Amino acid sequence: MSIDIDDFEEKSESELADLTNGERVLRFLSTNDDRAFKPAEIADRTGVNDNSIGNVLARLEDRNLVRHKGPYWAITDDTERLRSFSDYFRTTSSLTERLGEEDPDEWAAHAPDDPHPNADGTDEEVR
Repeated sequence: MSIDIDDFEEKSESELADLTNGERVLRFLSTNDDRAFKPAEIADRTGVNDNSIGNVLARLEDRNLVRHKGPYWAITDDTERLRSFSDYFRTTSSLTERLGEEDPDEWAAHAPDDPHPNADGTDEEVR
């Protein structure tokens, strides 16, 4: 599968080798932004497992990065949303490369014992 030349120039070898399924799908759909595809074709063209493609597409749709009509899927037409995602991804990738992977156990060790006052889902201000 091909990649954008800017990605080729900007990303490290490890970043290029470790694309997630979602990233593969987004790259494919953004490269083919003038077309819509059925999930099986997206899976075939991206190397994503046929059994996983539905979940990948659903997660991307939840983030408003792809859209679908009937059995067809396409990249979102919200270019600002895509740009925002791309900027976020580049920033977090850069931080991970510079500072290392996050350790979930370390996060848990520093987490407070009591839940946040808004953990019940309400947005009421705590006084």
